[in-house]
Amino acid sequence: MINKDTAERVLVKAMSTGGSFAELFIENTLGNSLVMVNGVLEKSVSGTIFGCGLRVFHGYNAVYAYGNDVTEKGLMKLAQAAAGAIAAGESGSLRPFAPVAVANNHKILKLPSDVSKTDVALLLRQAHDAATAYDKLVTQTSNSYRDVTQDVLIINSDGLWVEDQRIYTHIGVQSVASDGGEKQTGRDGLSAMKGFELFDDRDIAEFGRKTAESAVTMLRADFAPGGEMPVVLENAFGGVIFHEACGHSLEGTFVSKGASNFAGKLGQRVASEIVTAIDDGTIPGAWGSLNIDDEGTPTRRNVLIEDGVLKSYLLDRLAGLKMGLPSTGSCRRESYKFAPTSRMNNTYIAAGKHTPEQVIAATEYGFYAKKMGGGSVMPTTGEFNFAVQEGYMIRNGKIAEPARGATLIGKGHEVLMDIDMVADNLTLSRAGGMCGSLSGSVPTDLGQPRLRVSKMTVGGRK
Repeated sequence: MINKDTAERVLVKAMSTGGSFAELFIENTLGNSLVMVNGVLEKSVSGTIFGCGLRVFHGYNAVYAYGNDVTEKGLMKLAQAAAGAIAAGESGSLRPFAPVAVANNHKILKLPSDVSKTDVALLLRQAHDAATAYDKLVTQTSNSYRDVTQDVLIINSDGLWVEDQRIYTHIGVQSVASDGGEKQTGRDGLSAMKGFELFDDRDIAEFGRKTAESAVTMLRADFAPGGEMPVVLENAFGGVIFHEACGHSLEGTFVSKGASNFAGKLGQRVASEIVTAIDDGTIPGAWGSLNIDDEGTPTRRNVLIEDGVLKSYLLDRLAGLKMGLPSTGSCRRESYKFAPTSRMNNTYIAAGKHTPEQVIAATEYGFYAKKMGGGSVMPTTGEFNFAVQEGYMIRNGKIAEPARGATLIGKGHEVLMDIDMVADNLTLSRAGGMCGSLSGSVPTDLGQPRLRVSKMTVGGRK
């Protein structure tokens, strides 16, 4: 993508007015996507993203410039622009480049580029056929496929020279059930840092059937009651509440500015003693995994909360510099157009000691959130509001009637304290969420075992 002499001249130029550190991020990304609505292929798009981002540190501040001209002339223009935004000072030095060999933890067996769009369309059609065959109330399906092959080169003034390839594959399945003016939607998906082999041992038709079942069940359900009550969150995608309401608040982006309710609390108890929370970027094949982060630092397993005690934040180089702590391999960005910052990878609550059945049996009355939907979170306070895609009432220690229209409301740090049962059935979602923040939208996964929050506000309609 670039030769070493050019890289050296660009980095030196970028630091020439007082920069203490400079970094080049060059990417070439190929992407394919297909969308099928009601069994008919409506969209097929292929595209390329190619360009370079240049970041320069000056003290605790950073300047970022980007463009898609990676000739020496184009890169020197970026360097000139970045250097011009830095106040005069002593320039940093450039160390000799030392290329790093990256260990690949994510083996690809079937390159997406070797798969025909016809084969992809047939896969999507399986989900449609199964969903519409489930019940006549299923009136619409929308299924999608996406694959991404991203090649990156990261070079910095500390002498780092490292290349990596990331391949992602995703399928999303959605079914809508309607009856008169009422509609309900069931959603699911399957994603991984894998090739097309992701679908070798998975029944995509089953995804269609289950989303249809969820939509029909909720369409026929009565509205959920409102009020404060015990809430059981199912495993896998139930972890979205921790991801959104707590995970973002543990990112150095917010913590380093004091804009997080977890700032300054390392070593303090912030959750129930039965809660251990982890962010792991090393899980082979997981949707949110990486060999190296977007600063070229190897990803790792970061224990954030252990037995209720805050142990670590998620840090990139700049946030770590501000806080006097090393990077945790948590720097990410959507593309070269975004300055990188600290982000999650695969975030989950660790398995507990109860069985899933015990969690339900111990709940005399409450709400069971089987599938979570979308929501909103304020990272500075941890306040959240999440819709429940599929929910049920719990009565006399048993899952009872379905209940629709429920919303879970609360504050992330309070929910952590109120978790009083954690089951042993930890599962990652694998649904393929894209997490948005300051550095754009990146693939992340999340998970948890089935767990119970002793009290949570449920917004309902009766």
